Amino acid sequence: MKRICTIILFNLSLFLFITTTSNAAPPVSMGIVTGSTKGTYYQFGLNIAELVKTKNIQLSVSPSKGSVENVYAVFKRPRTQLGIVQADVLAFVSRIETDPVLQQIARKIKLVFPLYNEEIHLIGNNTLTEFADLTGKKVAIGTEGSGTYLTARLLFEISGVTPGKIVTIGTNEALTQLKAGQIDAMFYVAGYPVKLFSDEISESDNLILVPIRNEAIGEFYPETDIPAGTYGWQQQTVPTKAVKAVLVSYNFRNKNCVNVGRVGRYIYDNLAWLQENGHPKWNAVDLDFPLKGWEQYDCVQKRLAARPAATKQTETVNPVLEAIKDVLQN
Repeated sequence: MKRICTIILFNLSLFLFITTTSNAAPPVSMGIVTGSTKGTYYQFGLNIAELVKTKNIQLSVSPSKGSVENVYAVFKRPRTQLGIVQADVLAFVSRIETDPVLQQIARKIKLVFPLYNEEIHLIGNNTLTEFADLTGKKVAIGTEGSGTYLTARLLFEISGVTPGKIVTIGTNEALTQLKAGQIDAMFYVAGYPVKLFSDEISESDNLILVPIRNEAIGEFYPETDIPAGTYGWQQQTVPTKAVKAVLVSYNFRNKNCVNVGRVGRYIYDNLAWLQENGHPKWNAVDLDFPLKGWEQYDCVQKRLAARPAATKQTETVNPVLEAIKDVLQN
């Protein structure tokens, strides 16, 4: 009798397990486009994916060439509901009134959250002492699909500093050429610490973070510092400028609207977890920062029951946007 009861209990447990498993909802598949695998965007993507995995969302993290590619990917690429981009690239897209494709992108790309200030890293050989020393030098500014490229071009336009040669190559190749003495300096816009610079630069390379104190640039980009010891080869605090990184989506309706809203709510409710377990730059994230000229995605607002829905902001004149327009007209 005892044996029969054991068999019955075993079969009942097996039946309940099979029934529960078969009724479990399949994971939701989503995608986020980021940046270089050794950059901060990519690390943020991995952190968000790790968080939402516990909520039955499988978030695929894709590397990219940077912000310009990411804006278009969120707009057009299948299964890419989220992207991380620089705010000045978003500003660039929104202000080009003569291009119908860019205007459509500007209407459809929506802010999920502002994230953090990205520091402009200007790394050069140790003969350089300031931004103006780039005059006549050979400088790498990123590929043409990157936010670094756009920001660097704007910095030169604003400051009047003219390099001898501008090289449009990716960050990894730029660092290789810089260490080999084939170029004099390189730009990279990313939140510190940048894994590539931590892992691939040592004191023996004789490279430095070049200060960016230019007053003209300071009128358009906010001042910030890269603290001493951020990188093992960097002994002193270095003044530079910043660009805001933002998480964006497309103006989806129906299922994707709901899913992006869910991800937004999970990020908002679990920021402390991300700060404890993710990239150090999460500690600088302000999800409520008022980013002028951009509305928060309504699908995210609906999920943020813990706070009132953000009010629509009136567009104000932004000198960064005006500088972009001037560059494009030249």
